[in-house]
Amino acid sequence: MANTKLTRNNNSGDSRRKMTWSWWIKRSKLGLGGGENSDIQYLYNQYRSADNYNSGVLFQSDDSIRFWDYGGSSNDLDLQTTRLFRDTNGFYHIVLAIDTTQATASNRIKLYINGVQETAFDVATYPAQNHEVRMGEAGSAQQQQLGVQGYGSTYQSYFDGVMSHVHFIDGTAYDATAFGSTDATTGEWQINTSPSVTYGTNGFFILKDGNSVTDASPNSNNFTVGGGTLTKTEDNPSNVFATFNPLIKATTTFSNGNTTGQTQNSNNYLAGMSTLSMPKGTGIYYCEMKLIAESFSGESCIGVACEEAFTLRDAGTLSIAGGDYNWGIRNNNGLEYYDGITATSKHGNFTPGDIMGVYFDSTNTKLTFSKNGGWWNGTSSWTGTSPDLTNYFVGTSSGNYQTFFFNCGDTGGTNAKWSANFGNGFFGTTAVSSAGTNTSGQVGIFEYNMPTNSKVLSTKGLNT
Repeated sequence: MANTKLTRNNNSGDSRRKMTWSWWIKRSKLGLGGGENSDIQYLYNQYRSADNYNSGVLFQSDDSIRFWDYGGSSNDLDLQTTRLFRDTNGFYHIVLAIDTTQATASNRIKLYINGVQETAFDVATYPAQNHEVRMGEAGSAQQQQLGVQGYGSTYQSYFDGVMSHVHFIDGTAYDATAFGSTDATTGEWQINTSPSVTYGTNGFFILKDGNSVTDASPNSNNFTVGGGTLTKTEDNPSNVFATFNPLIKATTTFSNGNTTGQTQNSNNYLAGMSTLSMPKGTGIYYCEMKLIAESFSGESCIGVACEEAFTLRDAGTLSIAGGDYNWGIRNNNGLEYYDGITATSKHGNFTPGDIMGVYFDSTNTKLTFSKNGGWWNGTSSWTGTSPDLTNYFVGTSSGNYQTFFFNCGDTGGTNAKWSANFGNGFFGTTAVSSAGTNTSGQVGIFEYNMPTNSKVLSTKGLNT
């Protein structure tokens, strides 16, 4: 949602002593530890233009969560978690239950993360009994803001990530079990997509279907999109898809929910490595990657890397294409490379705009590619409609490794820009145009037909 905001005005009655918020969110960008307003990210802000009264929920620059209510000269309440929230791979479920009528101060505000109540706070200023928080306050100048903090016409501190199934309950304080439950088999917290709750006058339920800001509650409290557009992604709390890993130590710029990566003309080469892994022996995986641009006709690269590559990543020296622990092809000369060796076999080239399918057999540690829907037969041309299993390649040493990741990048100085589709249905902000069939019956949308018996790199795909 970076640079995109959702807004509406409360123009009717409200209940400001009891309310509940519930968000499912997936972070794309973490804080940098800077000062106020430098890299904080707001999930919600309520702003009253007449006197700058504010109420908000945000990730601070150190990645803690803060809920505060400002009364003009001081904070009437202020909770700042001790725990830090730095997962960019999965969804967080955040529930804020407010009931200021409670006699015990700590019962007036309850914060739940993934079904568990937070009890450790670096700052814990609870409101006075019967305090009326500014969240949900009604009035023509009362603007509710999702994904941003705004003062008048000035907007800053945008949330960078995916936001899904946002509920606001006016007049009732629910705990997290109203919106989720623990899976009996896995022990993981899972979403309740249709909770049985009473929304009250100003309550709403938006982002139920990816990018819909139409209220799914009975209230018709719809929001307005501003500052940009919302991209509907298949990535959701029920099926979390891989993205590029933003924690890699390389001079790479990530955008579009970490599905786009661009190298920065350095010797670190890596544009993207998938967050989810492909354990050896778990089957065949498929993804699509699109070379968006490169600064000159250099050597952009695509393939897989193994877990051992993270050692080089952490040192900031991971070299894709000919480096240790990775395998793939180069675009300008079609050369294969594997585990520190550049092969002599030559295949077809690919250029910016081409959509490359990557097909990885984790059981046999073998790799092949497609270009714009045609599978590479291992010689010098693109033929056929399915992978040629006899012409896979990956260096023999790959048999010693146990965990693999999709990756892409360049050989240095190229400034390559890549976008990945791990099944979420987009290259950057552009939806796939042809939407090929998913022959394995899994949830996921690709540009071209997904090969038979292959898996999507998502939580459901990994468990297939």
